[in-house]
Parts: sequence; C-alpha cells; structure tokens
Amino acid sequence: MRFILMVTLLHFIALSTYSQVNFTNSTLPIVVIDTDNIPIPDEPKIMANMGIINNGPGQVNHLTDSFNVYNGYIGIEKRGSSSAGFPQQSYGLETRLADSSNLNVSIFGWPADNDYILYAPYNDKSLMRNVLTYHLGNQTGRWAPRTQFCELVLNGNYMGIYVLMERIKTNPGRVAINQLNYIDTLDNQLTGGYIIKIDKTSGGGEIAWTSPYTSQAPGTNQIQFQLHDPNIDTIHPLQKAYIQDYITDWEIALKISSFTHPIYGYKAYIDAPSFIDYFLLTELSKNVDGYRISSFLHKQRLSEGGKIVAGPLWDYNIAWGNSNYCEGQLTTGWEINYNSICGGTWQNPFWWNRLLEDPLYANEVQCRWAELRDSTLSDSAILNYIDSVAAALIIPSQRHFLKWPILGTYVWPNNFIGQTYQEEINYLKTWIQNRAAWMDANMFGTCTAEKNELLKQQIAISPNPTQNELSISGLTGSGELLIMDLSGKIVLTIPYQTKELLIELQPFQNGVYFLVESTLGIHEKIVKH
Repeated sequence: MRFILMVTLLHFIALSTYSQVNFTNSTLPIVVIDTDNIPIPDEPKIMANMGIINNGPGQVNHLTDSFNVYNGYIGIEKRGSSSAGFPQQSYGLETRLADSSNLNVSIFGWPADNDYILYAPYNDKSLMRNVLTYHLGNQTGRWAPRTQFCELVLNGNYMGIYVLMERIKTNPGRVAINQLNYIDTLDNQLTGGYIIKIDKTSGGGEIAWTSPYTSQAPGTNQIQFQLHDPNIDTIHPLQKAYIQDYITDWEIALKISSFTHPIYGYKAYIDAPSFIDYFLLTELSKNVDGYRISSFLHKQRLSEGGKIVAGPLWDYNIAWGNSNYCEGQLTTGWEINYNSICGGTWQNPFWWNRLLEDPLYANEVQCRWAELRDSTLSDSAILNYIDSVAAALIIPSQRHFLKWPILGTYVWPNNFIGQTYQEEINYLKTWIQNRAAWMDANMFGTCTAEKNELLKQQIAISPNPTQNELSISGLTGSGELLIMDLSGKIVLTIPYQTKELLIELQPFQNGVYFLVESTLGIHEKIVKH
C-alpha cells in the first residue's frame, strides 16, 4: 500500500491521464482516490488512499492544490443493486487508519463519522434527484443524509460528477436514536435504537424475519424485514426478538377493527407525524420504489418516546418522473396503490393505506400538506432550489456528460430523454409543478383552520422518564388528560383549562403509563422510575 505522501505526489504528475476530459480544476470539491490500480470489488472493502480538495464557496479547486479536507486511508467497495451494471459505479467508503481500523473524521463540517458513500447519479441526468429529496427531507425537520456534489478522479481517470453523502446509521448527528450495544438487553436499553428496512437482498441484505401479514391488497407477497443497524450479524438474540415482536405488535394493532384506539391501536406504537412526512415526500416524488424498496424505519428507546419513526428517506434517483414503468412517470395517482398497478416480488406493505383509513390521520395528512405547501414544498421553494443546484453544476455537468455521453440516449429507466442538461432540468421542474398541483386537488382528509392551528401547537412533555413530576406545556387551554396503565385502566383523569400543567406522579408505582389527550393527538408513553 502506498503512503499518503505518494497520493499527494500522484495528483501532481498524472494531470495528463485523466480520461478523455481535460480536467484540471473545478468549482466543486475534487475527490482523488488511488487503489494502486487494484480493481474495486463488490465486497469486501479494499484499502486505498483518498484526498479531497475544497477551497471554500466561490473558490476554484485545482488538482495541484493540497488535500485540505481529507488526506488519508479509506476502505472502498462497489455498492448498488439495479445500478451495479452502470458504467459509472457507486462506492461505499470507510475512513481508516493504516491498520484498517475505522477513523471518525468530519468531512465538509459534518458530524464526525467513518461511513460515507460516493453516489454516481448515472441514470439521473438532472444529477440531483437524491440531493433534492434529502434537502426537502431536512427542510421538513427530519434527518436525511447530508450531501456534497464533487468530481472524482480514480486511479488517474476522470470519473465525472459524484455525490458524497452520509450513510444511514445510528450515530450522533445522523439518525437521532440511542446507539444499541450488544450488552443492552434489559429494560430501557433494550427498547432502542433500531434501524430496520424493507429492501432487496441482491445488495447483500439478509431477511431477519417475515411479517405474519401480506402486502397491501391485491398484493399477496410477504412483508420481509432486514436489520440495518445493528445488522443481523451483530445483534443480540434478545434484541432481535424484541424488535421483531414490537413491529409485529404494531402490525397486529393496525389490523384489528379498533385500530384507531389510542391505547390498543397503532397510535401507541408509531410517531404518526413522521409517517405523514415520509408519505408526503414519497408521493410528491412519485417514487416507484417508495415503501417497498430502500424503505427505512427506526425505533426509539423508551426514554426517547419509544415509538417507530418512518425514515430516513433513501434512494430516490428514479423518482421525480425518472421512471417509465408502473406509472412512475405519471403526475397523477397515488404510489401507495402500486400493488394495484404492478405485481412483482417487492410490493408495498399494507400500513400506508390502513393508516389513511383513520379519519383523524387523514385530516392530519391534509393539514401537514397545506402547511408544507406554504413553505418547504411550495413551488417557488422547490424550483428555486433546483435552479441554484443547476447553476452550480452547469460547467461541471459539461465535463460529466463528455465523460458519460448519455444526453439524448435512453438509460434505464428514463421516462424523458433530453438533448441537453437544461432540457433535463426543465422537465424535472415541470413534472414537479404538475405533480404538486394534482396532489393539491386530490389530497386525503380535510383541514379546517382550527385544526391547522391545532397541529402547529408544540406539545412538550418532560422529563420523561421522571421520578415524581411531569411537566406539560403547549396545551390549547381546555381539555382533559388521561393517564392509563399498561392494562388500559384509567388511573388518573385531569381536566385542565390552562396551557401548562404539572402532574404529580409520586403516588404512582414505578413503571410504564400512557398519557392520552385524543383531541390534541397526544398518545405518549411515560416512564416513572
């Protein structure tokens, strides 16, 4: 393995070898990777060296500049399932020390970590569909991977525009749940955090368990879950049993006739607002893979709320009108009804349609949509962001499409084939406006002004867990709170006519209770210890 100094030297002397593109500088960060000409396998990762040049916003980065963002060892492997056959490959990266151990580093000012992805936007000729999705996800207040456009030189060859992004995992600054250690097998520690997913197994995934229920009718396929973090090779058997039982209990609660019950129904298990946000972005993008592939859930520790949270968003490169099958190209219709349109191995779970059978949930969907359409998901906000990204890519995209001459050519599964980069951007913008307009006219539920204001209330419950007192703020001024035990028995009824409330819990035995105020949508587990 070459020393880091040799990589620094290489990027000075190999300027004339960068493929057919005369690449010497960029307004994007430049990533230089050297594997000593060893082919990069699907797995396992091989050792390599990586340097990143970024002189800051508005500055030009030259190949002769020093590596000033990262200069060190990495492990690298190919990644992707459907995209694995594209000429431009995506890669999984780990920043490492010379002995191959992981090295947490902060890149571009992101929280320090060692797991990153170099995503190749080969079949997305706008180059930005994933970046757009994660941007909008973050704007709604949910964590989605941070991204940075860059240009890659691999073993002396110019490889085009890439997106360096964070990998989904539990870690400070990424998915906001407690990290689960192998020894965490008791009490509160056992309850989180978990990241699970529904996905293909062709990328190396392994089925952890199969749901007792089949996919959304008319689909009849099984719903199969994978463990993402911790993965199936590192999880403790008690932890696997816990998360499997919890997810199954949630699915049972969705299937029963009283599924809207605040204690016995689905609301006791999930963070409903996160499901609504996930649904709205998946539908706005008309992601033909949405819900059924690369679909993530994560589970909080009981002390964090204990619920299942939808997301993070992942893999939207064939969304936003970029697929020509299963009606993914249409700006009309609901993606939750995929199983009625297409068959196949991977089908949508029944959860998403079932949730919308709850009128209160459907009304909250309508209200949240109205709120986001006035802000983050307004036409102007989305189009302005697209224009700003396109402006930054206008010159780099010329090099990219010289390296990969696919403009005007069909690449699976393109619906639109633009002759120029600008035509691709114009198509994306027009498609989004038409899609949003259709959703405006066809959204589920109803939302009165009073309900909309109600949803904007910020209810705060703390501390949780607690020893003696529970403080609640953000109430609307009049209502009734119930505290129930695990059997569903009401142990305390609290009428209130205030916006803040202090509840004395000292007489209660230690354990888990439910705090319920159905009008405000409060269905929270509380822990007294």
